[in-house]
Amino acid sequence: MGIVKVRVNVQSPDSTPIVPVVIPDLDEVRALAAKLHAKGKGWKGEALGWQAEYHPERPDPPLDSQMTFTPADFCIGESGIWFFSLMWEHGSDAEPVEFLDEKNIVEKLA
Repeated sequence: MGIVKVRVNVQSPDSTPIVPVVIPDLDEVRALAAKLHAKGKGWKGEALGWQAEYHPERPDPPLDSQMTFTPADFCIGESGIWFFSLMWEHGSDAEPVEFLDEKNIVEKLA
C-alpha cells in the first residue's frame, strides 16, 4: 500500500478524531541532518514524509540575542502534530541540541 498525502479540515465540537500518521525513526532523521550539516548548504524540501529544512551557521548573531553567531539548525515535521529539531548551539563541531514535540501523539502503534 502506498502513502497518499491529503489535507483535511477537522473542526468538530463533538469529537476529536484520531488520524494515523507515519513518524520517522529519529536515528534516520539525525543521519539526514548530519549529512546536510556536513554539506553546510541551506536546504528545504520533503524528507521521510514531512516538510523539513536546514540552515547553516551564520557569523551574525540572531536579533535580540546574547549569542555571537546564528547556529545551524535542522527541523522536520509539523508543529502541533509531530516536530523534531536540532540546533548546533555550541558551534558546528559540537553535538546539536535536540527538541522533540510529540505531545499530541496519543498512542504509538507497532
